[in-house]
Amino acid sequence: MRWLAVALLCGAPAFAQEFTTLKGHGGPIMGIAVSHEGTVVTASFDNSVGVWEGRSPDWLEGHDAAVNAVALGDGFIVSGGDDFTVRLWSDAPRVLGQHKGKVMALAVSGDLVASASWDGTLGLWPLTGEGRLLDAPGGVNTVAFDTPSRLYAGTSTGQLMRYDLDTGEALPLANHGFGINELIVSPDWIAYGAVDGGTRVIDHSGDEIADFTLDRRPILSMAYHAPSHQLAVGDGHGYIMMLDTAAWAITRDFRATRQGPVWALAFSPDGATIWAGGLDDVAYGWPVASLDAFEPGISGERSFLRDADTMSNGERQFMRKCSICHATTPGPSRKAGPTLHGIFGRRAGSLPDYPYSETLATSDILWTDATIDTLFDQGPDHYIPGSRMPMQVISGATDRADLVTWLKQATTTEDTK
Repeated sequence: MRWLAVALLCGAPAFAQEFTTLKGHGGPIMGIAVSHEGTVVTASFDNSVGVWEGRSPDWLEGHDAAVNAVALGDGFIVSGGDDFTVRLWSDAPRVLGQHKGKVMALAVSGDLVASASWDGTLGLWPLTGEGRLLDAPGGVNTVAFDTPSRLYAGTSTGQLMRYDLDTGEALPLANHGFGINELIVSPDWIAYGAVDGGTRVIDHSGDEIADFTLDRRPILSMAYHAPSHQLAVGDGHGYIMMLDTAAWAITRDFRATRQGPVWALAFSPDGATIWAGGLDDVAYGWPVASLDAFEPGISGERSFLRDADTMSNGERQFMRKCSICHATTPGPSRKAGPTLHGIFGRRAGSLPDYPYSETLATSDILWTDATIDTLFDQGPDHYIPGSRMPMQVISGATDRADLVTWLKQATTTEDTK
């Protein structure tokens, strides 16, 4: 993987300061990081990390579930996901750390990687040597270094914690009351975003500097560009709010997606472009200076963003419950799950070249009207315990029947009959 160090240290071809799309992932974009030289790295629900040198990515494969976070160090990439692992991507890729819950955020200071997990811990993983875990008062959603020995974390219980890594002291700095999802730490201030839409700025003593809470929730992403004093805030409604941290004023507030959320944000090295990712399987680069020149929304229709009134009930059930993970067309895709093309009459876990869990690979289930109905009646966690399928339940018998009927039509062609 020497190409990885070359890409991160030497840089990729610079993107023009124009609206840019990076297409290739098979699922929503959950995390974005940009190197000092402009290389864009994306984390996706499709279990992969993309390294974008120009418009053609190199794929980093190894996670067994959705990748939620990605961060860059000096010549290396780290990623964390729903498979509870923190992975190091360098000349010798490996699992750097292991949690007992989803990894939601990462931060890097020198050769030390910090991870935030829903298991209620912070992971500290040196590139060489043993890692350790720090306890937190609830699931941890976000993490950021202040100095190499001081770490901040936001929890699902609404607490903003400060950890002294030398002494082991853990100090509650603020209690927001609702889960804190995002965190930016600068030498002079700390900004955080919360589930209730709170966007607040405090000093390192916990005193409030500014409050930019709008009537949109939740706050899901933040990015900071120190040289230009720009702080970007993404929310669940698809908006990005741009703040001037020198004047503490809102400079722009625009809708970046047709429907929310904005899960990932990162600035280009010069601060001229803000990269954003969300429910779509494309990362977008918005030129900050020209934001007002663009119409809100996404160019080109994405199937899962169509008006629900234009779909049959069966298709609506598929779009809501299945479309993020599965395609219905033949052939491989970059989505997290295998294609459903030809699923009726197929044994579970039998599609060639897909890395099924052992539970599905050894299952004797045959996919029929009845077994698909039972799958969504009980939920995968009960019907196939031990599989990696996310919990999805369709409680209405009519809704399940409509889904089965639509699936038969959408996944069957002459060659599969």
